[in-house]
Amino acid sequence: MATKTQAGNNILSIDIGGTSIKSVLLDEGGNMLNEYVKTKTPAEATPKDIVNGIVELVKPFPDTYNRVSIGFPGYVKNGIVKTAPNLAKNKWADVDLAQRVANALMKPVRLVNDADQQGLGVVEGKGFEIMFTVGTGFGTALLFDGDLLPHLELAHFPINKEEDYDDYIGNRAFEKHGSERWNKRLKKVIEIYKTVFNYDTLYIGGGNSKQIDFKLESNIKLVTNRDGIKGGAKLWKLADKYNIFTINPEV
Repeated sequence: MATKTQAGNNILSIDIGGTSIKSVLLDEGGNMLNEYVKTKTPAEATPKDIVNGIVELVKPFPDTYNRVSIGFPGYVKNGIVKTAPNLAKNKWADVDLAQRVANALMKPVRLVNDADQQGLGVVEGKGFEIMFTVGTGFGTALLFDGDLLPHLELAHFPINKEEDYDDYIGNRAFEKHGSERWNKRLKKVIEIYKTVFNYDTLYIGGGNSKQIDFKLESNIKLVTNRDGIKGGAKLWKLADKYNIFTINPEV
């Protein structure tokens, strides 16, 4: 844990999940400056629920940050949420979440998919690396030599006639089928990714990663949300390269 803060020049990093909202203050190098905190995501969370949850969560934080990074569990474009399959239904199409948070916190915001932000936080920057998360749903990010590639919602590819990856390996599948069958499904997903992508390294995170009960190959690494949330710092360091919009508060 870092001991010094650079007043006014730090980054508030937020990870929104279907189960919880997490946050921490980072310096520009991605070092954590306070205790990582989280709060439960309301069931069927609406945009208002999420903004209010963020505001309440970060109230105790010192005002030593001048920008905000947010990872969101859905497809995001130019600060606008397009999909949110694990939050409130029919409430998230074309929601200007980045603008709403910017206005609430009075700080500029950059908003990306949650797996993309986590991927930036954990990769080594060597070759083709994939991040995927097994939590409420199934999240994915692709990176090459440390650079974030365009986001693909691979969770919504069909894996069989009835299910996409979100259905097949998300938390609903874990609760329905139990640990043994879920682990067999995860093995299948890993084999598919290995065959299709020929990745150099695969990182697995998300709340259900702790349920993995089989030996992983040497180029597969388990990571935590604490590791991934550090990608919020890199998002500001590298975002111009990715043409990620900065949303400023409305005056």
